[in-house]
Amino acid sequence: MNPAGIAAGGFIGTLVLTTALRAASALSLTRMDLPFLLGTAVTVDRTRAKALGYLMHFANGQIFAFVYYAVFLAIHHAGWWLGALFGLVHGLFAVTALVNTLLPLVHPRMGSPLTSAPDVALLEPPGFLMLNYGPSTPIVSVSAHIAYGALIGGFASLAG
Repeated sequence: MNPAGIAAGGFIGTLVLTTALRAASALSLTRMDLPFLLGTAVTVDRTRAKALGYLMHFANGQIFAFVYYAVFLAIHHAGWWLGALFGLVHGLFAVTALVNTLLPLVHPRMGSPLTSAPDVALLEPPGFLMLNYGPSTPIVSVSAHIAYGALIGGFASLAG
């Protein structure tokens, strides 16, 4: 387990997670576009928002990979199955609290149940379990996070 292995796992894991979410969107399994959600927090330009969102998403992928790394170090164990378990917890947190509850509170262009007749264009609020983005969204999101975690755990154990 070393930082270079974690960085590689974080990059590959984020690449797989992002590709899985984008493919699910293209297959009409979800309408969620996580990089777009992140990018619109810092710009109103939709094209620029996607580009910035991808950069922010990959930076977040590295940050979360090193959070996983800290836990691996603390418990003196790493592996793909432990990473997958962390990914499951991470995915459940994302669909229940992070994107569903916390993001609408801080995102300047996202609607909330309290929003009415806005003066500026708003993003649709995610809703419970992000179901406003499609009925498959929670399953797709949690599955992609499990893959992300498994890759980080796998790279961590291989780079030992």
